[in-house]
Amino acid sequence: MLHFELVTPAKLVRSEEVYMVVVPGTEGEEGVLEGHAPFMTTVRDGALRIYATDGAAPVEIQVRGGFAEVGANGLTVLAEHVED
Repeated sequence: MLHFELVTPAKLVRSEEVYMVVVPGTEGEEGVLEGHAPFMTTVRDGALRIYATDGAAPVEIQVRGGFAEVGANGLTVLAEHVED
């Protein structure tokens, strides 16, 4: 499982173990699974799709701006704004 955190300047929005997250990067959509190579990208406005398990329907969260980083601790998305 992939450790995923979604944070804004105001709060921690989500922190959970998931199967996959698709990030709307400025270079295109990036699917992140456990074991993904480290990288950092800017996030464009769009839908962040979170898959709890393989084959599950995604939960979509609208994000605006920010950065996404994959490292040893998993995926962290620092969004400027998250639609509630």
